Amino acid sequence: MGSSSPLTRRNRAPSSVLLIFCCFILCFLHSSNAQTKPVFACDVDTNPSLAGYGFCNTLLKIEYRVADLVARLTLQEKIGFLVSKANGVTRLGIPTYEWWSEALHGVSYVGPGTHFSSQVPGATSFPQVILTAASFNVVSTEARAMYNVGLAGLTYWSPNVNIFRDPRWGRGQETPGEDPLLSSKYASGYVKGLQDTDDGDANRLKVAACCKHYTAYDVDNWKGVERYNFNAVVNQQDMDDTYQPPFKSCVVDGNVASVMCSYNQVNGKPTCADPDLLAGVIRGEWKLNGYIVSDCDSVDVLYKKQHYTKTPAEAAAISINAGLDLNCGSFLGQHTEDAVKAGLVNEAAINKAISNNFLTLMRLGFFDGNPKKQIYGELGPKDVCTPANQELAAEAARQGIVLLKNTGCLPLSPKEIKSLAVIGPNANVTKTMIGNYEGTPCKYTTPLQGLAGTVPTTYLQGCSNVACAVADVEGATKLAAGADVTVLVMGADQSIEAESRDRVDLNLPGQQQDLVTQVAKASKGLVMLVIMSGGGFDITFAKNDEKIAGILWVGYPGEAGGIAIADVIFGRYNPSGRLPMTWYPQSYVEKVPMTNMNMRPDTSNGYPGRTYRFYTGETVYAFGDGLSYTEFSHSLVKAPPRVVSLRLEENHVCRSSECQSLDAIGPHCENTVSGFEVHVKVRNGGDREGVHTVFLFTTPPAVHGSPRKHLLGFEKIRLGRMEEAVVKFKVDVCKDLSVVDEIGKRKIGLGHHLLHVGDLKHSLSIRI
Repeated sequence: MGSSSPLTRRNRAPSSVLLIFCCFILCFLHSSNAQTKPVFACDVDTNPSLAGYGFCNTLLKIEYRVADLVARLTLQEKIGFLVSKANGVTRLGIPTYEWWSEALHGVSYVGPGTHFSSQVPGATSFPQVILTAASFNVVSTEARAMYNVGLAGLTYWSPNVNIFRDPRWGRGQETPGEDPLLSSKYASGYVKGLQDTDDGDANRLKVAACCKHYTAYDVDNWKGVERYNFNAVVNQQDMDDTYQPPFKSCVVDGNVASVMCSYNQVNGKPTCADPDLLAGVIRGEWKLNGYIVSDCDSVDVLYKKQHYTKTPAEAAAISINAGLDLNCGSFLGQHTEDAVKAGLVNEAAINKAISNNFLTLMRLGFFDGNPKKQIYGELGPKDVCTPANQELAAEAARQGIVLLKNTGCLPLSPKEIKSLAVIGPNANVTKTMIGNYEGTPCKYTTPLQGLAGTVPTTYLQGCSNVACAVADVEGATKLAAGADVTVLVMGADQSIEAESRDRVDLNLPGQQQDLVTQVAKASKGLVMLVIMSGGGFDITFAKNDEKIAGILWVGYPGEAGGIAIADVIFGRYNPSGRLPMTWYPQSYVEKVPMTNMNMRPDTSNGYPGRTYRFYTGETVYAFGDGLSYTEFSHSLVKAPPRVVSLRLEENHVCRSSECQSLDAIGPHCENTVSGFEVHVKVRNGGDREGVHTVFLFTTPPAVHGSPRKHLLGFEKIRLGRMEEAVVKFKVDVCKDLSVVDEIGKRKIGLGHHLLHVGDLKHSLSIRI
């Protein structure tokens, strides 16, 4: 979230959501020795009289059960269910329930709903989101297992699907990156992996996910501008083209149980008090089947910090009337009754809000009695931190690591290395590897441990921390001068980039650059640079340094990061990760204020635009960059047509006047064969197996400020040496080749569209 209030802020930082894999691993359910009792309502075994209540009757439809429960509550009891620590109602057999739990990349101790104990001392900690997206089903299984022993809730306020718009954002590490399509695919994939039940019942939830932070939220604390009072000025084109798609995908494609509104204002209105954004879009247009929750203390923020209302009662009323169902914090619990008495909000609006909350708990089985008798009742401590789950964390890190530079010296041969020097403030870290919104991991393997487990190794920290105010250049150069190979593990941690902590530049912190440069000069043998971070850095100096033979970006690689790093460096795993965001030069941020939300360039003032879709300037590394130890080639097997004709109705305006674009909906889309396929043969011409991601991009005609190029689809394939396979893409002309115009409408540009498939390009023309 912010799952931290302005009063109780918890600054943590994650990192790692690469484009690479959206597979969901099925888990096997084992028996448990659980002894602690979970929290649930309708405990008819203990109190048989509860069986007479309609809301406890599992044979009734959920909607009827919700209505029965709401009808039995007093106004004061109803208000108690508007807050994240929902008050119990003893007379109805309903216990207190804590809504706030987190599971961004593993079950987390952030949020009061989850904690670890001697019974479950840790949970599998996967890489930060910016590095990988493969672990969702495992996370939900471990969450259910912890719930069954009273250590966790059922509602998890993850994932973060905001666009990584600016490289300085401290929370970019939590996101899938800068591309709306990738973020949308990740969002729906995460939600389905977390929520979908093994019995396939679409109206039931394994655990409940929550997509956050809605919307246009990506400034935390930059040069005195804080998220609590930031007004994001966003035009309609950017809103519909960039900021909204991941949230729409969460709701429409993923059927997410919750959306969280953010601290910031959008165009002068607090998101948690904007009826157009909440009731209008989320629930009205997208048809959310669940609840809308505020970021923690957001309602308090709009009153106290933004001064949007004159009284607390007005703040409570305006939020509920806008469509807010649940307040993370206590504000609605304290001020809603006053709002009712003042006539600012009616009880029917409160009924609607708590009905959405109860509906979610009903879908989770919270009102179905003892969870030990339900579908996941057998799960317990034995299902947390299993060897299979820990191996999945290592595999996720392997697949996420991005090889950015290789002069041909990687992978290293352990047989040829007699001495390895490992240097750097991130070389032997533990907690840094798991980023923010973390939990207690099963165990750690540091980069140093992973490397030292393969070849004889000496180690020097080089700097006392990543801030690197003072670097031990003398000690580091001496160590490198005597080693066959030197691995420098540099980068950031939560003291550099985090929630409530945005960066002001893109340089490596402190004396890190000087340490790297001096070590490279003094080294006897090869030098490898490993960057551990959420965001990118301007490492042009290292990219151009001939003494540095290889560069890896490892994100925040999770509990098994050291295993993955060693496996890639020594060739036990062929790297396949691709960058999910642009790495800009330092000069970019010197002329672009973080508070400018515009995506498109503006030639009138020299504004260069943002992300690979609109930015045309120099990059250090580009979105999608990533090398392999083998060579992949592409050839077109089935090419798109050269011309696609859209048949217009007789009275269509574009028959009599020249048009640059057409609406992306209408009879011309329905009456035309408006789709085609692109088949690409991919060949692994190297001497080792590899995983390869094939991207399909398009460059549309220059109308409506269209992107210079944007992603249409991607497929990941695994090929053995000298093996080949065909990757197939289906393209819908009206859906996939359309762009968003200046007022938020989708349009099909008439004229030439350039498709980029791997290293191939193909031009087609759309005409009428």
